[in-house]
Amino acid sequence: MRAIVPVVIAGVLLSLGLFSRADTPDPVLDRAKRVLARWPVIDGHNDAPWEIRERYKNKLAAFDFRDTSKGEKPMATDLTRLAAGGVGGQFWSVFVPGDMRGLAATKAVLEQIDLVKRLVARYPDRMAMAYSAEDVIAAEKQAKVASLIGIEGGYAIDESLPLLRAMYDAGARYMTLTHWETTSWADAATDAPKHGGLSPFGVAVVRETNRLGMLIDLSHVSADTMNDVLDASAAPVIFSHSSARALCGHTRNVPDEVLARMSKNDGVVMVNFAPGFVSEQVRQHRATHDAEEARLKALNLGVPSAVEDGLKSWEQAHPAPQATLAQLVDHIDHIRKLAGVDHVGIGSDLDGIPSTPVGLEDVSKYPMLIAELLRRGYTDEEAGKVAGANVLRVLRRAEQVAAELRKTEAPSEAELTAGE
Repeated sequence: MRAIVPVVIAGVLLSLGLFSRADTPDPVLDRAKRVLARWPVIDGHNDAPWEIRERYKNKLAAFDFRDTSKGEKPMATDLTRLAAGGVGGQFWSVFVPGDMRGLAATKAVLEQIDLVKRLVARYPDRMAMAYSAEDVIAAEKQAKVASLIGIEGGYAIDESLPLLRAMYDAGARYMTLTHWETTSWADAATDAPKHGGLSPFGVAVVRETNRLGMLIDLSHVSADTMNDVLDASAAPVIFSHSSARALCGHTRNVPDEVLARMSKNDGVVMVNFAPGFVSEQVRQHRATHDAEEARLKALNLGVPSAVEDGLKSWEQAHPAPQATLAQLVDHIDHIRKLAGVDHVGIGSDLDGIPSTPVGLEDVSKYPMLIAELLRRGYTDEEAGKVAGANVLRVLRRAEQVAAELRKTEAPSEAELTAGE
């Protein structure tokens, strides 16, 4: 009889709200943490460098990266929560917006690369720079966050393969070919097509990226560009922060025809946490919200207060839906179904998105995601592949391809030609 008493008392207290289920042991969550101890998260995309640039003007003394959870507008990333989330490797995005071109774009990226390196040097007990798969493994063994650099926006190379090589030498290990706008050599998913995918110079960028051992990131590019890169690339590619278009129709997501090609390429699609890329309901709500805002502006020209009041009334009558952790894992399941469990990973986009699915609010929440995979029948090893092992394999393979190509290929001298 005495053995039953604690259970009864716990049930009463739970019903009274005196403690929650979060206080009770969760064996699946404990198992998820053990998975991450063996296969740490390697997240494909985190925008903390740009956030630090915008908030603190790159001044490291202006904040403490061990804890950014306080204040009026907390960040989603800091060293304490990275440790709690089981993160062993992070691709820090060094971002350049599409309206920034030429020297300004190159300067912005180089300044962010410098910021990442200075940030790592400021916390040498918690972080380590990583330029290869072996560097990632070495950092993980020391319980440090292996810090890799990914360029977001091919505008940074200013149509120059020598600049691409300089970015690699500076430490960049992937490049997102576009951002929201099309470049002079690759079509973006969210801009009018100009090349039907890659231009001839775009193909040269792909080949030189292969030769360097830099990963090609297809997040943000059009479906035609995705397919052209898959045709041209000798190395596996990544989507550093994209989800499945079949489940959420945002053009930034990956269509099924491309997912079906990922196993042959041996690449990895790293799912994005942005609610508008995860939930079709959220995407549809935002579209109707934007349409209502445009209608109000057209009806109230020169009267911004009327637009603001009207939009507030609309929002009260049409509350926004929320994306969920379960919906995000639905994307992982879908990619697994079409491409295989070896070709899916995590690319959160944290500190680059204004909101997240419920349950994935910051970098400490990855164990919850892994626990959901386990509940759906993933083995420990399969969950570990999703967490980070897949992208580590891709990085290693890109290095092997580069070593082979460098034996026979000199640095490319290709240039953008008129009329491309």
